[in-house]
Amino acid sequence: MSQNHLSFLYSLFGENDESRRKIFRSIKAKADAKRTVMEKIADIMTSHFGSNAFLLANVILFTAWILINTNKIKAIPAFDPFPFNLLTNIVSLEAIILAIFVLISQNRTAKIASLREETHLQINLIAEKEITKLMKMLAIFLERQGVDLSEDLELKKLLRPISEEEIERKLEKEIL
Repeated sequence: MSQNHLSFLYSLFGENDESRRKIFRSIKAKADAKRTVMEKIADIMTSHFGSNAFLLANVILFTAWILINTNKIKAIPAFDPFPFNLLTNIVSLEAIILAIFVLISQNRTAKIASLREETHLQINLIAEKEITKLMKMLAIFLERQGVDLSEDLELKKLLRPISEEEIERKLEKEIL
């Protein structure tokens, strides 16, 4: 291609050396960079607590606890006899702490998903407007070339701008 054609394409698509050098950062990467200390701790904790190693450590600990406290291991004296009140308290506290860390991580993940969803919606609305404009331009071009588009009912429907409010009302009716 000649240099003029390349310049035209770059200007048309907004692509040049500078734009190619820009690094796209994902929404998640941006959100990760803005995490609070507590969110960072929660992410670390949930990644460790959600592992097979943590599950195995708990199974081993609880099995050993029960074996020791039911006098199955004679070398170690029982310190929390049945019904294992101390073990119950420890497990309850562990569950509470784990649940809080998981909820912190899930809340952050939900915020990221919500932002991503809103971004997609906005991009889709912009794309819809751009496509409608292109279709109008193409219809004008075809009419000037003598093509009769007056009988194409689907095209007439597609050339109307989309109403976000109308879609929102229809979805609300379906949901509610």
